[in-house]
Amino acid sequence: MLDSRLPSSIVPYGADETLFVVVDRRDNATEIRIERNDLEATIGELVAGCFNDPVRVMSFNTLEHWMKDISTDVAGEIRTRCDIDGTALPDYLSDFVDSHT
Repeated sequence: MLDSRLPSSIVPYGADETLFVVVDRRDNATEIRIERNDLEATIGELVAGCFNDPVRVMSFNTLEHWMKDISTDVAGEIRTRCDIDGTALPDYLSDFVDSHT
């Protein structure tokens, strides 16, 4: 797992912005990274089924030059929202949520 306290050479310097990247598995050999700048929209897209097979969610801050794996937090938020709404966890998110909670 990545250590969020250490600067990373892959996080660009720039304006103070936190970005969110969903690592999505397209098939057994292909993963793509989809960047978003809004966590709420990212969670909404996950719940709406906009991703094929989400593997993890990372956050990056461009000014402070850090990155963090927030998959556990996002999985917990998805499970909480489903519980509050009284809906079942969507099948397409069960692997993601189960592997991060």
